[in-house]
Formats: sequence, structure tokens, C-alpha cells
Amino acid sequence: MPQIPSWWGAFTAHLATHRHAFYAADAVAHTARLILDTGTIDPHTLLSHARRRTPWLGRPLTDFFHAQHLLEVPGKAEEARAAARRERRIQAVPAPLRPAARSFAEALLVQRERAEGLGLRPNRLKTIEVRLDTIRDLARYAYAQGHTTWAALSITELETFLARNPARRASWLAGLRQFFSHVHRTGVVLHNAAALLDAPQSRGFRGTTLTLAEQRVLYRRWSNGADVHPHEAFIGLAALLHAATTTELRLLTLDQISTACRTVRFPGRSIDIELDTATWNALAGCLGHRAALRTDNPYVLVTRLTRTAIGPAGAAHVRDSLAPVHLLPRILRSTRLLTLADELDIKQLTEALGMSYAGAAHYL
Repeated sequence: MPQIPSWWGAFTAHLATHRHAFYAADAVAHTARLILDTGTIDPHTLLSHARRRTPWLGRPLTDFFHAQHLLEVPGKAEEARAAARRERRIQAVPAPLRPAARSFAEALLVQRERAEGLGLRPNRLKTIEVRLDTIRDLARYAYAQGHTTWAALSITELETFLARNPARRASWLAGLRQFFSHVHRTGVVLHNAAALLDAPQSRGFRGTTLTLAEQRVLYRRWSNGADVHPHEAFIGLAALLHAATTTELRLLTLDQISTACRTVRFPGRSIDIELDTATWNALAGCLGHRAALRTDNPYVLVTRLTRTAIGPAGAAHVRDSLAPVHLLPRILRSTRLLTLADELDIKQLTEALGMSYAGAAHYL
């Protein structure tokens, strides 16, 4: 190479530590060839070329650049990917109706930033994308009907649009209400056509839960079972006893655990939870399993695929960990939530679990 990157020695050492020798040798050779062909050593540009020309090389380069802080942190990278997904949805809106859709997307992002600044629960990026999906589909439907302005849509036409998929009526209507409130507030339309629409739904929780006898069987399995995988035991007990969500379990990192106090701060919650003996022992088993993998991954749940990376395990791993007992994590969580909703004040429940009032009231 005419110019050896300043990070080249660290890169080869990283591969030697985290990858099989043959894989590491291939990665070194392909990276050197990529630098020669493109004439660049900039991490962003090099990674872009690697993903386009040698897709398998993108992962080891990404892991190394993140570990050396040569790229933005994974959270910022995810926000960039989410921004690209939002832009694709906006571009799919017919041109005459696109400005209002873009303004709506910007308003949702402003709401998200304000909620984060006030310490409230902001809309997830996925929720914003779902709302934009609804507006994109409505815009296509309206444009096919010959409408080139949002003001031309009537309540009857919105009802016809919602009737196309009754199963998603509530979700679509939530997006329509937000959108038409925005365009009415900004003067795009003079009348909020979605204000009088409704989506009747049954109130209260109606999902599957476990009986007390079933809970006891599971508790004995996860607290005393010698042949149970550490991930299964910890995921099961955390969901059954502490109402942990799949996301909370996936994103739990080492710095959110206090060994001295035997407490855990699940992501998204505002208080530390003192773990019972069974759950703490299961967590210790996970940490022992993680140590045996000799990984630099900061998350508690580390799999064979994430051992050499720095990202969290997928939601599928949390679900598949409970495959031996034929249960989903949400069933364990719902069982615990119903008990807590019966025993605690709703304000205590929302504060302890980081839930919204509406989400907790669902279980009352």
C-alpha cells in the first residue's frame, strides 16, 4: 500500500483476537486490496466501498471502526438508517401531496426530541415509520381517486380507505388523526376530516396468562434446573418476576448491573431493581457464559453471532431461548403485569416499569 493507514496495526490485532486465523487473513488481504483499488483510507468511505463490492467485509470493518471510535456510535448509525427509511416513504408519496407528508414527518421528530428533553417517553423511530406508512398509503389512494390536495378528502373517503383493512383500522386511524391535526394546525386544510372517525375496541387485557401452578413449575425449572441454558433461565425469571420486555433484556449492558447491591437498571426504567436470589443466580450464569466466550460485546446476552460484534442480540434469540418451555416472553410479562396492576397503585406501576399511563391501565 502506498499509504499505510494509522489504524492498520490495530485492525490486524483486532482480527487476530476476534476472528479465526483464516478469516482474519482473508479480511486483511481484501481490505488491503480495497485500499489499493479505491485509493482511500477514510473509514466512512472505505466501509461504503466494502459494503458495495465485498459485502461480507462490511461486518468486521464496522465492528473494528466502532470499537476504535472511528465511526459514529451504533445509535447514531441507526438514526441515520431510520432517516433514510423515512425519506423513502416520503418520496413514495405523490408529488402534489408530498410537502404536507414531509412537514408531518418533521413535526413527529420535533415531538420526539421534546419528549426526550423533558424526560418523557418519546415516540420510537419505528412508530414514526408506521405513521408515515399510513400517510403514504392514504396519499396513493387519494391520488388514484384524482385528488391532488389534502383538502379535497372527505370523511366518507377516509372511511372507505379505513375499510380496506379492518384489522388495522385502529392503527391507521391513529396515524390519520395525528396527520390531519397537523395539517389543520398548519393551515393546509380548513377542516379536520379525521376528528369524527372512531375505531371501537374492546377495553382491558384479553391475552394469554399462566396459572399459579404453571408459574411454580417454571420457577422451579429456572431456579433449580442444572441443564437449563443460562439465557433461558435469566430471560424467563426476569420476565416472570420483573416484567422485563424483550427490548429491555436485549439492551441490558454490564454497566447497568451493580454487583455490590445486586441491582439491575433495565433500559428505559428510572429506578434500580433489587433482584431476588433466583434471578440474580440466573444473571450470574449469563455473565459466566459471557465470560467463557471471551467477548468485548458490552451486552449481557451474547450469542455466537454477536460474540465478535458490539451490537445486541436479536429479538429472535430472546424468543427462541424460551422454546424449550413453548412460551413467548410477552406471556410471562403479561402474567406479572396483571398481578402488579392488582396490587400496586397505577402511578407506582408506571414509575417502576417505565410504562405509560395508557399502557398500564390496559391491565387494570
